[in-house]
Amino acid sequence: MQTITKDAIARAVTPLGILVEHLEQTLELVDAAQHPQLARSLQKAYQLAAKLEPYLNQNTTPDSPTLTALVEKTCTEDWSKLFSDGETVRQLEQEMLSGHIEGQTLKMFVKMTGAKRVLEVGMFTGYSALAMAEALPDDGSLIACEVDEYVASFAQTCFQASPHGRKITVKVAPALETLRQLAEAGESFDLVFIDADKKEYVEYYQMLLDTQLLAPNGLICVDNTLLQGQVYLAPEERTPNGDAIAQFNQVVTDDPRVEQVVLPLRDGLTLIRRV
Repeated sequence: MQTITKDAIARAVTPLGILVEHLEQTLELVDAAQHPQLARSLQKAYQLAAKLEPYLNQNTTPDSPTLTALVEKTCTEDWSKLFSDGETVRQLEQEMLSGHIEGQTLKMFVKMTGAKRVLEVGMFTGYSALAMAEALPDDGSLIACEVDEYVASFAQTCFQASPHGRKITVKVAPALETLRQLAEAGESFDLVFIDADKKEYVEYYQMLLDTQLLAPNGLICVDNTLLQGQVYLAPEERTPNGDAIAQFNQVVTDDPRVEQVVLPLRDGLTLIRRV
């Protein structure tokens, strides 16, 4: 089973991961100050937080060999150098991978909903796209929107190693542009996964609901809706992306056309459907 170890990740990017880091730092300070009782209490809190995600990974269905290879290839790529050399249009990082648990969750949603047509808004190196494609029936299809030519090519190379890669079509262009083209062409999707420019989340969402892009009983899955915990912390602690996600969450909450649930999965995954 492929998991991303602590040593392989440069920084924590989920509320749980950040909490674990803070607990670890605090525990070190308490140990240094020689407060045994407080140290024992903090150690218990740290263990509860630090051992949760590894346990979830261990007890979640393993990735396919092709997905495992895609993760390894993504984690060994020098994304900083590619950006400085002008190969990518923005700074990318391995932490942008959806991750094992989320990938298997999306795969489960595809199977549970019986989806045949999937739209992914924001692909990166193709992990979530391939995970969902593995769950699609033989006549199913997935359209992935990606703005970066380099990662689109990177992903397509990985897709070629999988028998499910033929189900995936990559559209290289700004996501809003691709969504408009798909809407004008009368396309409709059973499941939509959003994981792209956070400042455009509201526009993606409105376009899906204002057109026929989302099938009548379709499901929208939106990634990063807890964004490192920023959305429920004080506004002054938010980055521009944190502000954008907080705004998006409020727009969805206030929209009478839908019902939604926010899952505390990794960096937050919101499920949305029309009522």
